[in-house]
Amino acid sequence: MRAETPSAARRTGAFVAVAVALFCIQLDFFALNLALPGIAAELHITVSAAQWTLSAYMLAIGCFFIVGGRVGDVFGRRGTLLAGIALFTAGSVGCALAPGLGPLVAARIAQGVGAAFVFPVSVSVITNTFPEETRAKALGAVFGVANIGTALGPFVGGGFTEGPGWRWIFWLMAPLSLLALLVALVYVPDSRDSSAPRELDLTGCALVVCCLAALTLAVERGDAWGWTSTRTLTLFGVAVLAGGLFPVRERRARHPLVDLRLFRNIPYVLVTAMGSLSNMGYGVTVFLATLYLQGVRGLSPLQAGTVFLAPALLVALSGPLGARLARHMRPTAVMALAGAVAGTGMYALTLAGAWWLYVPVFAWCGLGLGLGWTFSSVATQQVVAPARAGEASGVLLTFLVTLGAIALAGTAAAISALTPQHPPEDAYDAILRLGGLFIVAVAVVVMAVRHGLVRRGRVPPLSMREDSG
Repeated sequence: MRAETPSAARRTGAFVAVAVALFCIQLDFFALNLALPGIAAELHITVSAAQWTLSAYMLAIGCFFIVGGRVGDVFGRRGTLLAGIALFTAGSVGCALAPGLGPLVAARIAQGVGAAFVFPVSVSVITNTFPEETRAKALGAVFGVANIGTALGPFVGGGFTEGPGWRWIFWLMAPLSLLALLVALVYVPDSRDSSAPRELDLTGCALVVCCLAALTLAVERGDAWGWTSTRTLTLFGVAVLAGGLFPVRERRARHPLVDLRLFRNIPYVLVTAMGSLSNMGYGVTVFLATLYLQGVRGLSPLQAGTVFLAPALLVALSGPLGARLARHMRPTAVMALAGAVAGTGMYALTLAGAWWLYVPVFAWCGLGLGLGWTFSSVATQQVVAPARAGEASGVLLTFLVTLGAIALAGTAAAISALTPQHPPEDAYDAILRLGGLFIVAVAVVVMAVRHGLVRRGRVPPLSMREDSG
């Protein structure tokens, strides 16, 4: 049940707890990429083996987004948030103390599961704590703080790796996430979907985790194992089988994990599609820029992290910007605008060779991509009922992370296929141009579909109501 009207102190406390928790998750995620060589050197393993620290985290977080969001809706968002932050904190300490690769990967899985519970529940906590008139502003501000972690991630990762060591990334996480836990314990009010009985579709949970785990692992390791290897093909087969059984189970379940009617909500589908593409573009652009700056330009991890500050700052500002735009534009229109800025930015990045042009174009690209994947979490809350906020957020985040992993794997495979015949920078440019044009094309399609909905009377053209899209 939702609390009557949380006090100003509770709203402020909930905001601080959620913002700090998401800041930690974003900082952790974007800091570790530049730390992989340092991890490999200290633990006496290959960089390919060290990649499991990223793969394990992606695997855990992608598998449990839907489960975490629905657990919060059904059993209470406060308890779910506290459990998620506590697990993330414990995982951070475990990473900092890990004596070898095995314990480090296990601690990263714990972090990922904790983050998978925190992220969708955080969105629904804000949705159910703040009144409708200030909800979008609060969500935008939360993601603004979280995106500061995105901004600082590469800089912190590169700086700590070259300085006191990669373990300090996690020592930084531990007290910050503990602070979020204590504030949440005191201030976050409880809420849940009052229409849902306290039962969880365990079979549905098992199927979705099995599907996403197999798919993510196959995509993450396919390039290393070989795309036609027995392991890779078996995992893809398991993913297809579990994925096919999941909607069958959900149609028959008394209390499904995911209400499939959610996908009849066309504005929600449009927002999810555009947000997923933006996140895919962001991951690919950051990956290619890292390779370009260090492999082609010859920058150190710290110098590369410094270059990332400009686009990352714009990513941080995209949260409040999205909230401001939401007062004047429909959610789908904001998402289409983000796609247009992101896609043209990705294409323009391939034309910017000089530093004086590369950095501002990179920042422009970061603004569009950041607005797209950040505002998608705000937009879903505007086009679904608050009672189903956790479920809708969990589904969105699952698409974002899973498709992001697929995009990165596809990018790595494309680079491997192109580089024997072409210089690396040509391969990077070709991928960015193709991705940028595709995102712009989808943004046009989103607006065309919305225009069709308006003409059929399905969506009021100037309405800013939650169900307007």
